[in-house]
Amino acid sequence: MNQQIYVSLDIGTTAIKVVVAEYVKGQINVIGVGSEPSRGVSRGVIVDIDETVRAIELAVRQAEQKSGVTIRDVYVGIPSNQIQIEPCHGMIAVSSENREITDKDVFNVIAAAKVRSVAPERDIISVLPDEFIVDGFDGIKDPRGMIGVRLELNANLITGPRTIIHNVRRSVEKAGLKIIDLIVQPLASAHVALSDGEREFGTVLLDMGGGQTSVSVFHDQLMKFSFVDQEGGEFVTRDISIILNTSLNNAERIKREYGYAVSSDTSDKEFFPVDTIGQNEPVQVDEHYLSEIIEARLVQIFQTIKRALDEVDALKLPGGIVISGGAASLPGIIPLAESIFGVTVKPYMPDYIGLRHPSFTSSVGLVKYATNLGEIDHIAEQSNAPKEIVKQNAPRPAKRRIPIEPKNKPLEPKRVVEEKKATTKEPQKHEIAKQIANENGFIYKVQGLLKKVTNFFKSIIEE
Repeated sequence: MNQQIYVSLDIGTTAIKVVVAEYVKGQINVIGVGSEPSRGVSRGVIVDIDETVRAIELAVRQAEQKSGVTIRDVYVGIPSNQIQIEPCHGMIAVSSENREITDKDVFNVIAAAKVRSVAPERDIISVLPDEFIVDGFDGIKDPRGMIGVRLELNANLITGPRTIIHNVRRSVEKAGLKIIDLIVQPLASAHVALSDGEREFGTVLLDMGGGQTSVSVFHDQLMKFSFVDQEGGEFVTRDISIILNTSLNNAERIKREYGYAVSSDTSDKEFFPVDTIGQNEPVQVDEHYLSEIIEARLVQIFQTIKRALDEVDALKLPGGIVISGGAASLPGIIPLAESIFGVTVKPYMPDYIGLRHPSFTSSVGLVKYATNLGEIDHIAEQSNAPKEIVKQNAPRPAKRRIPIEPKNKPLEPKRVVEEKKATTKEPQKHEIAKQIANENGFIYKVQGLLKKVTNFFKSIIEE
């Protein structure tokens, strides 16, 4: 039985999640989950490496205990903060003598597509192949085995802030794990939250996390646009805590138990107790007042997102909006989003045992993305790896051996040198003379034949 184990690591603002899954006969079976509160992450960005490492280690330990699998290799999600997506193009000459395109040629053309000016504060995260072109024939998804002289690639280049990428790599490596691939989180989430048709015809994916809200636009199976608003579910909790003068833990509990996103659908006659700071007895607060606090923050987030989407006309796409993430579980958030964006909004929740909550969308998406990688994607994955890994695993272009002359080469007698020059030059003269003789001989033969034909016709005319 063909069975493979995949492990995803999602470093979020609220929690760090590890999912262990087995891939059997085209099906994903989740066999272990670990989740630990984030103590070194703020707004999706690692701000304390040591604290993050400890949280990763605890989450990994939980997942190992539940799955019975020793975790070493992981697929890691990268937040979409300040990522840039731009088209890139690569072109190479096919290296093999018989002109058959191989893995090495694909690797080389992907590497050529990455040779472009990137700002020093940014690093390349991924190169996503779109199409290959062989001797002018485009639309090719896998050129291996084809015959050609020139191989080209059209792809999308994704870059991100070097600081974020370095901190993620450093934290994961210090936790004793090896990164197989870094995957931008919206790309991963789209593989589970969006159908093939939605990614093809155009859909907006809205991920509401604890520390930030990210939105991505997918069209033609590619991510075309990404934007991050530095506000998320934790900001709603903080507003409740400040306005009701209660602790953050109480505010989070109140939001989950009594919160609703649309204030007009709530009643000011329904009350609940709130433990406030400086009061001996709980204060009674009505649900309508709580909903107004929640709605004000969510409306601000949605309006910021809408302005970004309007700039690229994304709300005109037929797929509407798919919403996910931990904050998307708040009751009433779907009708509120539809009233702000003016399009159809539908929620997504992972359908796996133990993971039926929107906050696990990215974690499951990382596993799904990894299982869907084809052979071309794995070659691109090698090119996206750090240089020290690429040097070990990547195919290397053949190098022409050039004999190295010793620096202190002994001098040869003049007579020997002149003899060598003569022997090396004579064959060249001989070959050239032979070629000229052959050509002249052919010319003389043609001229003789023409002369005979002319004399023959002349004799006939004279008779």
